[in-house]
Amino acid sequence: MLPSQALLPAVLFALTALQALASDTFIAAVYEHAVILPDPTQEPVSPDDALALMNRNMDVLEGAIREAAQKVWGYREGSPSVFSAPADPPGSQVLVIFFSPSLKYIRFGPAPVQERLSCMARNNSIYVVANIGDKKPCNSSDPKCPSDGRYQYNTDVVFDPQGKLVARYHKYNLFVVESQFNYPKEPEAVTFETPFGKFGIFTCFDILFYEPAVVLVSKMQVDTVLFPTAWMNVLPFLTAVEFHSAWAMGMRVNVLAANTHNTSTEMTGSGIYAPAGARTYSYNMKTEDGHLLLAELDAHPRLSPASPPAVSWNSYALSVKRFSQNDHEFTGIVFEDPFTFTELTKPGGNLTLCQKDLCCHLSYKMAEKRDDEVYVLGAFDDLHVVEGQYYLQV
Repeated sequence: MLPSQALLPAVLFALTALQALASDTFIAAVYEHAVILPDPTQEPVSPDDALALMNRNMDVLEGAIREAAQKVWGYREGSPSVFSAPADPPGSQVLVIFFSPSLKYIRFGPAPVQERLSCMARNNSIYVVANIGDKKPCNSSDPKCPSDGRYQYNTDVVFDPQGKLVARYHKYNLFVVESQFNYPKEPEAVTFETPFGKFGIFTCFDILFYEPAVVLVSKMQVDTVLFPTAWMNVLPFLTAVEFHSAWAMGMRVNVLAANTHNTSTEMTGSGIYAPAGARTYSYNMKTEDGHLLLAELDAHPRLSPASPPAVSWNSYALSVKRFSQNDHEFTGIVFEDPFTFTELTKPGGNLTLCQKDLCCHLSYKMAEKRDDEVYVLGAFDDLHVVEGQYYLQV
């Protein structure tokens, strides 16, 4: 999730690959890509220059597709070996995700990019899911129609192993720095079926909202969520690994989170998560290298014996008794929101912190308690007004 004071917009890419092992399991591979960025400019560049930059990144990712396919076809849990892909890999058994939202100073036609994505899918007998800028014409009588006569959406597209476009999703919840994109008129709940279960798609900031994130899980009953993102990995914004893993556990679905890798904006942290916890993840702020992750997942996690039973979190929160008031409670501002905090003063224990009707309960044990570090538990339950107005519970 990009901060409000983002240092520099960026073209972002990520990759996810899937292979079905059997009717009940599949192997997922997630690739976190270090993006080749453009030079900063306030003016739109030519379509040729924009497409050339896109193709430089797509060249890297096309190589990553081949590497992922080789590893996926020969992967076995616990084995680091890399095997060669079979000469004729079974069709419809790999799925790839790219994350590449366009910039306000990059305006490229969708046809060349989507044509190449379609060819990647067809040539490798795989599904390809890509995040791109998608322009749609609008009528000048529409008061919200941009001056150039076209809406531009932050869009996910899905190509099947024959190269056909089978799904399209327009991001509904835009973050403050996404001023180059327009809001869709209505939220979308986009799903598609694969040999390894039912998949849903949404992008980055969408995960914090009822539509489409909760709708896909509770009403559409998806098995796996594909989640391309640009998420900061520093406090107080919640680290990508911790938040996305917790979301998978709470929603009882698989989450394949492909974050962008950009240390200058403190973004890293991709992972493959299941309801029982993280299967694998990567967090790297020391180098600019990309990273490929693989793990085996249940195709239908709710039906898996390994999946934990459903929990009513609301009933659980109401049933937990309030621990004694902590003497170290204090207030503070996070992202212009007035949080209530309490300090974790002991190496381990139980704490409960409430703000309005929101109570956070924490059982913890520190591996190490250092004198030069302070850890706190915080809660916020109110109207958030930084980039629009909506209620948050954090």
